[in-house]
Amino acid sequence: QVHLVESGGGLVQAGGSLRLSCAASGSIFSINAMGWYLQAPGKQRELVAAMPSGGSTIYADSVKGRFTISRDESTVYLQMNSLKPEDTAVYYCNARIATKQAMRVIINDYWGQGTQVTVSS
Repeated sequence: QVHLVESGGGLVQAGGSLRLSCAASGSIFSINAMGWYLQAPGKQRELVAAMPSGGSTIYADSVKGRFTISRDESTVYLQMNSLKPEDTAVYYCNARIATKQAMRVIINDYWGQGTQVTVSS
């Protein structure tokens, strides 16, 4: 089994900063990509930033220059600076992880439990 555990959300004033963390654990063979998504009330989940293994980092246009994704082994971080009220949402960690099952390698997408980020004006 694989688990993603997030931390770091909270309430911050506009212009402030937060750092989200997401640690993957379990029977991991390899991690192909890690990223962050957000879901605002009444809206669909959307990509914030992603870091494919061996590929270029991807950012949503709305966060370019303000958010930075980074990764250390099986933990992915999202440094969020210059936060705006419109950044308010539940942030979810996502990871594309390969596990070994009966001599086969299986790749699945896994999600964290979500962490609330609220930016007050």
